[in-house]
Amino acid sequence: MYTPNPIDTSDVILPEELTKLAELIAENVHEVWARNRIAQGWKLGDVRDDELKQHPCLIPYVDLTEDEKHFDRETAFETITFIKKLGFNIIKE
Repeated sequence: MYTPNPIDTSDVILPEELTKLAELIAENVHEVWARNRIAQGWKLGDVRDDELKQHPCLIPYVDLTEDEKHFDRETAFETITFIKKLGFNIIKE
C-alpha cells in the first residue's frame, strides 16, 4: 500500500509577500484547472457529474466558497514552502 511521505515543511514560515504570492498562485491554479476542464468539454453544473462532464467549480476563483478555495491554496502554499525548504529564495524583480 502506498503511504504518502511529503517533505515536512512545517518549520517554514512564509513572509507576508510570499503569502500574497501564494494566493495569486492559488487563483492561477484554479484558472488553469478550469481552462483544461472546459477544453475537455466540461460545463458548469450544480453537482459534479463525470458522465455528463459537469462541475460546480467552473466559475471564477473569486466566486468560489472558502472551502472550495482551500485545495488551490494548500497546493500553492505547500509548493512555496517546499521551494523555501530546499533553500531557494523567491525574489521579485
